[in-house]
Amino acid sequence: MDDNEIKWLIALLVAAAAVAAAWFFWDGSRPPPAEPLHPVEPLSVEPVDGEVVELPPLEESDRYFALELIDLFGPDLETMLADEALIDKSVATVDNLTRSKIAEKIRPVGSLPGRFVVSAAGDNGSFYLSTDNYDRYTAMVDMVTEADVDGVVAAYRRFYPLLQQAYAQLGYPDGYFNDRAVEVIDQLLTTPEPEEPIRLVQPHVLYEFEDPDLEALSSGQKLLIRMGPEHAARVKAFLTELRARIAHSN
Repeated sequence: MDDNEIKWLIALLVAAAAVAAAWFFWDGSRPPPAEPLHPVEPLSVEPVDGEVVELPPLEESDRYFALELIDLFGPDLETMLADEALIDKSVATVDNLTRSKIAEKIRPVGSLPGRFVVSAAGDNGSFYLSTDNYDRYTAMVDMVTEADVDGVVAAYRRFYPLLQQAYAQLGYPDGYFNDRAVEVIDQLLTTPEPEEPIRLVQPHVLYEFEDPDLEALSSGQKLLIRMGPEHAARVKAFLTELRARIAHSN
């Protein structure tokens, strides 16, 4: 290949790169983001002493969001809440409920009291999920299921701009948090109700469900099973009511 051919090849490559860049950066060449399946109309904060109270910036929202949660779910929640990034952690936890695991560092609330309780099955190193374990979840389930759903939805709508911002920063700039929340609720509502006693195995440090179908469930579905059928039924009833208020019927 002589010098002229090399020059023409370089020019061709430069032109091709320029065309590709122009195509990528031209706004009209890409489709606009899809509209939300379940749009949320943010609720304006009611004025205090005649002045409208605006939402704080996301990075300054912890105290305001914590006060709202405590007002909704009761004063016992205060000692359980994370000290920082409360909205970010809440959004990340919701997003991870359909995945295999929720990292402890992203949870908006601390660990449950007591230890995970099992009973020895007496054969092949298996165990049973003890019904005594269900008591660990009672306080949290009571907080959630006894809350006023309308009040929860009103607070959700007020803080939705910050929830949406946190969801975009989580890695979904074109996504909608409410669509994801409805999707997560729908999966949780399909959680099976296995017959008791539920057998466990301990291949390493942590216990796992012996049934591979149960072990393959998402972290949120496993949580519903671990809290026991009565608690799970109450949570599902609450989620059903919540979904009816935040999801648009198709």
